[in-house]
Amino acid sequence: MSKVSGRVAAAAAVLSLIALVAACSKAPEAPAAAANDAGAPVAGGTLVYLEQQAHTNLYPPAGGFYPNGGILNQITDKLTYQDPKTLKIEPWIAESWSVNDAVTEYTFKLREGVTFSDGTPLDAAAVAKNFDTFGKGNKELKLPVSEVINNYERSEVIDARTVKFYFRKPAPGFLQGTSVIGSGLVSPATLARPFDELGDATKIIGSGPFVVTSETLGKELVLSARKDYKWGPATLAHQGRALLDEIKLIVTPEDSVRIGALVAGQAGFIRQVQAYDEKRVNESGFAIYAPSTRGVNNSINFRPDNPLVADLRVRQALLHATNTKEIVETLFSPNYPQATSVLASTAAGYVDLSAKLGHDEAKAKALLDEAGWKAGADGVRTKDGQVLALRAYEALPQPQNKETLQLVAQQWAKVGVKLEVLTGDNGSKTIDNLDPAKTAVLPTMVGRADPDVIKSQYYPTNRNVLLQKGGVSDKVKTFEDAKLNGLLEGIAAEVDPARRLALVGEAQNHVIDQAYVIPIFEEPQAFAGAPWVKGVGFEAVGRPSFYGTWLAKH
Repeated sequence: MSKVSGRVAAAAAVLSLIALVAACSKAPEAPAAAANDAGAPVAGGTLVYLEQQAHTNLYPPAGGFYPNGGILNQITDKLTYQDPKTLKIEPWIAESWSVNDAVTEYTFKLREGVTFSDGTPLDAAAVAKNFDTFGKGNKELKLPVSEVINNYERSEVIDARTVKFYFRKPAPGFLQGTSVIGSGLVSPATLARPFDELGDATKIIGSGPFVVTSETLGKELVLSARKDYKWGPATLAHQGRALLDEIKLIVTPEDSVRIGALVAGQAGFIRQVQAYDEKRVNESGFAIYAPSTRGVNNSINFRPDNPLVADLRVRQALLHATNTKEIVETLFSPNYPQATSVLASTAAGYVDLSAKLGHDEAKAKALLDEAGWKAGADGVRTKDGQVLALRAYEALPQPQNKETLQLVAQQWAKVGVKLEVLTGDNGSKTIDNLDPAKTAVLPTMVGRADPDVIKSQYYPTNRNVLLQKGGVSDKVKTFEDAKLNGLLEGIAAEVDPARRLALVGEAQNHVIDQAYVIPIFEEPQAFAGAPWVKGVGFEAVGRPSFYGTWLAKH
């Protein structure tokens, strides 16, 4: 497609979307709008929210994918609430809790009168069912174990409003784990469904301030305010039912279409604003929101089972061949700080490892020479007749990931290494990314405001981005780092807070010393909002909450 025809297509898409959202947008009724003139929050109206990608599965532990979490955050509640500023854990559905000295038993007292949107009580039995499922999974229904719950053993219903959880080993991260999107509480009827049915949002019954009223799969979702909702976190300024009547979520993959609809006043809020569009959005009078994800940074990960990157010297060479400063300054804005460690600087347990991450082209070349990879006449390195050529798939959820990988490819080419950047359909990409022989390089990130996030990323039975032996895959793997896994297990079980953070520091150092990872930047979630959209909130790792959102007169 030519540049001209591409612009025409984008313009047509904007006009088509404007027509669609204009037909479904509703402002508050006149009395409410009048009240808004005094600056007070008002009830009513429909928020049109444009999402870059369609959700996949809404089983709460799958909520780490931001399009999933953005929905779950409106329709589910959590046992506890994590203040996004202080990161303190506060009451929500649980009005109080206690923990034994060994941190192996947690007891929660629940609020009275909370119900799911199908009318069933959100009582101790329902909470026990949720965490038994999240903590142990359900093989028959193919419901996986949650990555935020470690060492889980069982639940016990003490009475209708009291539930107790037991752990095989200390579980210091569990309390914070009850506040995250992956622990959104859903009805027992939802948990009785197989995983494959939970991509249908209408099947997710939560107790949150909004309910799913209709869905056109992959295209549109309508959420309506639950009129009897009255159990939001007590710390929030707004209480009672949500102020909005409705949220209309429309999947809009094209960046220019989302921004065009926002600027035209036909959408109130959009997700995934690219850094190069921030200036245009700001100059048009719209706000950029870029909350931190506070977890493992946007990074490139190696799979040491691939023989091309099995040698530590090769991985170290590629780490030093990568100029992250150039990447950030070329492609991103100040909302995307250059990474100085595996974890974001806002994350618990962060240590500054910038001294180990320096760009040094000469050192990279020397390491590759030492590893036996010699540059040919064309500059590309070979060894025993094999070309040092790697592959990586673009990660669509991550901002400008294709452009990032392409710039990395240019940087690696300067030291004689090829990097092929692939797109591929979701099926082939998912399969190939589980095969270290096919995909030696994987771009990833993960957000969570708790030290357990580093275990979630690297442990074999969690996300296992290094593809260690013992992870979920049908491919035979031999690579295993017992030292790293021991550190990760220690983080998940260490009771002493200072020692736990020290282990997080050791794990970060180990991952960089082994050059398993090249951290690129600290990833925010980037949104834009119209000036007449007020009161948008964000949870601790950047997912939006529209519970207290309201629409001003415009």
